[in-house]
Amino acid sequence: MTDPIADMLARIRNATLARHSRVDVPASNLKLEIARILESEGYIHGFKVVETQTPRGLTTTVLRLALKYGPRGERVITGIERVSRPGRRVYLGRTDVPPVLGGLGVNILTTSRGVMTGRDAVKAGIGGEVLCNVW
Repeated sequence: MTDPIADMLARIRNATLARHSRVDVPASNLKLEIARILESEGYIHGFKVVETQTPRGLTTTVLRLALKYGPRGERVITGIERVSRPGRRVYLGRTDVPPVLGGLGVNILTTSRGVMTGRDAVKAGIGGEVLCNVW
């Protein structure tokens, strides 16, 4: 797998379209930070790191995300897209971070001070690499 972040976003997108209550993704520190931001922005109920057994008897660490839906079953995450890819990195300065869907969505950046939302990066006066947009 050449882009684990795109894999995580695709799993979340597919699970919400299929109305699953949770989704498992292979764990990493960057994915953990993205999940932390999704939870703090209200896009998922929560997450936890779980040790699972593979059919071969090996243990793997997965990040289990509890997906969130509205009172009538409508999706909270209606769209999620990868912006910066391994083949084309997208870096933005502090003044260039655009609002997602007129401020209704959130963009997730990795900066010199860690992974944060675009709004937090603008407040901190720093730019960075745009990982994804969520709305």
